[in-house]
Amino acid sequence: MKSELKEVSPTQREIHLTIDPDAIKNAYAKVSQKYANAASVPGFRKGYAPLDVVRLRFKDEIRSDVLQQVLPPAVSEAIQQHELQPIAEPHLHIDDVENVKVNGTQPIELHVHVEVMPEIPTPNYDGLEVTRRVKPVEEGEVEDLIAARLNEFSALIPIDDRPSKESDTVIVDLEGTFENDPDGEPITAKDLEVKLGDEVIEKAFTENLIGVRQDDEKHFTVAYPDDFSSTALAGKTVHYKAKVKSVGRMETPELNDEWVTSLDEGFESLADLRKKLRLDLETYAKVEADARLRNNAIAKLIEENSFEVPNSLIESQARNLLNNFARDLQQRGVDLNKVEEDFLKMAYSQMRTQAERDVRGAMLLEKIGDLEKVEITDADVDAELSNMADHYRSTVDEIRENLEKNNGLDQVRNNLRTRKAIEALIAKAKIIEGEWVDEKVGEPKVEKAEKPKKTAKAKTTTAAKTEKPKTPKKKAAKESK
Repeated sequence: MKSELKEVSPTQREIHLTIDPDAIKNAYAKVSQKYANAASVPGFRKGYAPLDVVRLRFKDEIRSDVLQQVLPPAVSEAIQQHELQPIAEPHLHIDDVENVKVNGTQPIELHVHVEVMPEIPTPNYDGLEVTRRVKPVEEGEVEDLIAARLNEFSALIPIDDRPSKESDTVIVDLEGTFENDPDGEPITAKDLEVKLGDEVIEKAFTENLIGVRQDDEKHFTVAYPDDFSSTALAGKTVHYKAKVKSVGRMETPELNDEWVTSLDEGFESLADLRKKLRLDLETYAKVEADARLRNNAIAKLIEENSFEVPNSLIESQARNLLNNFARDLQQRGVDLNKVEEDFLKMAYSQMRTQAERDVRGAMLLEKIGDLEKVEITDADVDAELSNMADHYRSTVDEIRENLEKNNGLDQVRNNLRTRKAIEALIAKAKIIEGEWVDEKVGEPKVEKAEKPKKTAKAKTTTAAKTEKPKTPKKKAAKESK
């Protein structure tokens, strides 16, 4: 076997292979004999058909098996010979494939395309200039936190002496049937809280539930627009029956020192609560500033260090991003079967651009880890597992066991190494303390879409690396049912 190596690009190698006729002939004989021993040919006992007849009858199958027996070992041998480390499956292209002979009368020539990791140039990161900007805490943020806590202590006071009016809260058992499918599964909701006049409540609910009393029953119809926030209701007409269980108004405690001390959480006064909340918000703002600093430093590192990135890694990361995007759409109630193909192509194109940046950044951080001689010890891993156990309210042994089942410990080590590489990048960066600049200022003005309306209260939670301060809670919030 002869092989020649050609460098096509920093990430692509091409091997030109010539497989000797003798190797092909030996494979052809073995494969032919295998078929002859097992073949059932009309007019002959099984295993006794002439070899030439078998070769003619099973021509295509024998040809495929010979190529499968000869080519992969030859490709593997050539890759080892040229000391290549493929990061994806090699692509084989047989020269003049239509006229290839597998009986050993002539050699087989082919080209093998192999994708490899490029030689990453030493990044220029010593003295990388980045600006750290801390968002100042506004007075309204403190008051918003206090207002949210006050609202948690609000109580619904029943109203018996008058019918409901705007700003009241009506609790109903709701049942809805679709006009175009009256025998279908109905919409049902028990103990549904409807705050009349609230901007997130569908207007028709407010209009039809004003003037009701306990035990009243209201029938009304809602025609939802085509662009309604819920795809299950968009463009549909629903006939509702609402059984009024109670009418009430929300009463909120008075904001004063007495209420603050009643929390029994160490606050001496309203002024003390405001002071400590401000300190928490300032700490959070600094943590957020550090996170932006790291992101900006990585972005600048990527911009200032250009090199070719392997396409297979980009494609893999783009698929991950697209899958995450699809899951997010499903969780929002979007039927993926109804999403237009052009939209998906556009989304994938954008994600591919992001994927290339992600891969380039990871490769640069890996290089910095090598240059800075970053090592992850068992103690580092143990500390990380302890943090994970605290976060998930589990034990270290349970976390370790789950990770070992899914080969996750290596990922933990990789994440820790990346984190330390980022720390090294920031340690050598030139950090400038700058004034806060709202990144949204100066952006083109965009018409805001009308806020989607809902027929019921909804609570949403968002996950983030850094949790924004909250007013301390005396007891856990009621679990949604």
